[in-house]
Amino acid sequence: MAKQLISSSETKSVYRDGSTAIKEFCEDFPKAEVLNEALCNARVETIEALNVPKVLGVSVIDGKWSITREFVEGKTLQQLMEENPDKTGEYLEQMVDLHLLIFAQACPLLNKLKEKTIRALKSEEQLDENLRYELLTRLDGMPKHTKLCHGDFCPSNIIVGDDGKWYLVDWVHASQGNASADVARTYLLLSLKDKKIADMYMDLFCVKTGTEKRYVQGWLPIVAAAPRAFNRPAKIYSWLTIVLRKRNCWKAGLTYLIISKIRLHMEKRGAGRYLPAPVTLAN
Repeated sequence: MAKQLISSSETKSVYRDGSTAIKEFCEDFPKAEVLNEALCNARVETIEALNVPKVLGVSVIDGKWSITREFVEGKTLQQLMEENPDKTGEYLEQMVDLHLLIFAQACPLLNKLKEKTIRALKSEEQLDENLRYELLTRLDGMPKHTKLCHGDFCPSNIIVGDDGKWYLVDWVHASQGNASADVARTYLLLSLKDKKIADMYMDLFCVKTGTEKRYVQGWLPIVAAAPRAFNRPAKIYSWLTIVLRKRNCWKAGLTYLIISKIRLHMEKRGAGRYLPAPVTLAN
């Protein structure tokens, strides 16, 4: 059976090869990132409460790193939501329940989310020192937890198997930390596609857990300013625009300043034409 392309992006392509799935990275993709993804997956795949396809190997072919894991027969939750829009509410309920199941697990060998976020903020070139200090100070005041966080929890990383089980893939950003921070990231990821669905997701999480919405919203500027995709200012800009346009968002003025800095940075690079119109603080 020849390899079949499943999905692709700028940095990676995923193929099916019989009973395995092969994620092939571009030639200049950092070796450390590949090995880290395999390591994170290996650490969470042993958690019995979760369905995580196991890593079978890491290799280099024609100068490209690749990770081979078990292939799961089924469709991504993203595909199902697009095919059955009338079931969106039902799917979101199940997605939140799966997120809560993840938070109920422990994986003490993973990196701490707070420490990862501090490193990300310190290395983010789009922030000047005043903004960096403000965000780091706010982050320091957030409660420290050790719950398992996926780090990239979204419908495209959930596979609904033909066997009825829900599987989780792409654990490269997994860590242990505050559940609301992970929900904030999911909110931003969902908002890039559909803000209404993102709002529904946050509302469901808050109702099911008794968490105040403003507490989750408090993580939004921090998570948006310290994305794991370090060299993607356009995505950073999009996330921060979402945060700013949300009413009653924590520190909207700070978020506006961050957006302004990133817009200026992109315009200097000649990439300003790819940005949406400047946002304002008007409601």
